[in-house]
Amino acid sequence: MSCRTRKVIAVLIAVAVFFICTSAGWADGQAQPQALKTAGITGLRQIDPNLDGNGVNIGIISRSYTYIENEPQNDYQPNTFHKSLQGRSFTFFDQGLKPGDISPHTTAVCSILFGRDEKGTNEKLGTFSYDGAIPDANAEVYEFWYFLTNNIFSLKAPAVDILTADIGNPVSDWWTRGLEAMAEKNGITIVAAIGNGSNAYDPPLYPAAGANVIGVGVVDAVNSNDIATALSEFAIARPEHSSCGPTKQQRSKPDIVAPGNCLAAVSNSVEGYEVTGNWTSFATPVVAGAAGLLIQKAKMDENLSDAVSANGGNCVIKALLMNSAVKLPFWHKGRLEKIDDHNCPLDFLQGAGMVNAVGAYKQLVAGKHAPGNVSAAGWDLNELGDSSNSYQLNIKETKDKFITATVIWNNHFSNIFPFKAQPEKDANIRLELWMVNSDGGEALLDYSDSPADNVEHIYCPLDANYSNYKLIVTQTIDQSTPPLREVYAVVWNVEERTQNDNIHWYDLNADGQVDDADTGVLLDSLINNMKSAGSYFIGDMNSDGVFDEADFDILTKQMNRKAAWAEK
Repeated sequence: MSCRTRKVIAVLIAVAVFFICTSAGWADGQAQPQALKTAGITGLRQIDPNLDGNGVNIGIISRSYTYIENEPQNDYQPNTFHKSLQGRSFTFFDQGLKPGDISPHTTAVCSILFGRDEKGTNEKLGTFSYDGAIPDANAEVYEFWYFLTNNIFSLKAPAVDILTADIGNPVSDWWTRGLEAMAEKNGITIVAAIGNGSNAYDPPLYPAAGANVIGVGVVDAVNSNDIATALSEFAIARPEHSSCGPTKQQRSKPDIVAPGNCLAAVSNSVEGYEVTGNWTSFATPVVAGAAGLLIQKAKMDENLSDAVSANGGNCVIKALLMNSAVKLPFWHKGRLEKIDDHNCPLDFLQGAGMVNAVGAYKQLVAGKHAPGNVSAAGWDLNELGDSSNSYQLNIKETKDKFITATVIWNNHFSNIFPFKAQPEKDANIRLELWMVNSDGGEALLDYSDSPADNVEHIYCPLDANYSNYKLIVTQTIDQSTPPLREVYAVVWNVEERTQNDNIHWYDLNADGQVDDADTGVLLDSLINNMKSAGSYFIGDMNSDGVFDEADFDILTKQMNRKAAWAEK
């Protein structure tokens, strides 16, 4: 073969590879899972390269994949022979009655959390680097029934910082209450999937629907036939795929949402990856990974150590994640209505919004502040008793700025089976935001005071005429009942409001363009809302609390608009 022929062939191969890579979407070297980039985890690990999970212990509660005559067959383990999971730190816990075997579901979850493979492959994506959320963390994988028998029944907490679960009951049960008791008594952060929405006939599932657990919903990927696009572009949460609150106790759930469509390790090979789809089970490890990185940072810095305290540390981590969450289109508190619903702290589909690991990290490292004069961002782990606690903020430039503030505390449960709730011990904390005049006069700007939740959340524009504000954490009490002593975590942050012209306000079917099909989606949402007053409504385009002709007019003006990913 001549030198010239070799050069021609080389050029042809290079051109072919270029077009294959471009059509697959990985020509720029996209790492996987791309959902971690959307969640801010990739960005956080770039900001602080020391954050890799080292020293963090994560427990994964996994059901057996196969049951015969209602007996679990012990196939609950990840495929540790897969390239992405080789060399990772795993410990397994089960009854030992059958040899441990592989679960496809657990394999996917563990790869999202702990995977690492510099040369991952997929027939449609080609070659890419694969890096899980928290690859150097220690993983303890528990077979579900073993965990119930050996840990929950005896309320013996494992030596972990985080517990994750994607198992759920439509009602509270002894084992879900046992998990809540474990969180309360040991400060363990528990992250669980809220349920897979109306298409799966799932209500908010316990333990995710419980008070002391971080309940996670899923943000759908965009509707694209291109696999790379579907793995990197995300739209909004949808009630068809992500279960909505409120719970039967009228608690606002979920707490937070995250992308769930990830590339994950296959279970039947030592290499290869497949797409998970829009399921809350795979959004849960994304949130757990973000929580783990915060915990690692808090362990590394003595000044942040209260964020991992056995007495309320789980409240700090939960409050940091929720307070930094990004509000997606159509976010509103409680039911759609004109006034802010002070009795419902969260959106019934989005919770506080979409996980934002970078934002949570920045609010963590802003530091712990005692009541008194505080900076524009920070947190506290403190205790309420007879009096309120006040945090005073001086904001020099208040125009176009928002304050977000979140208070979390644990509800109480018995220490012994069946771990009954103890509502008589539960505090009812109220969060208030006040404006303060230069002469000391005060005016209430906003408040959150839910009778059912153990979270209060404020998301409020500041008044350009005021520079001084104060957040007050207090208790709403019956005059005949003395105030309870309660540990709480509070997180606050002041920042500029981002101008949000997200196409997903209008591209309701997330196919990349605004057209008549989106009008059909809007009408379907309206009809469903009319049929069931309790359904979640998507379509309040101008966020005025009602659906009317103005919303249709806004959609009409956006016709033929295309998303950036659809233009490529």
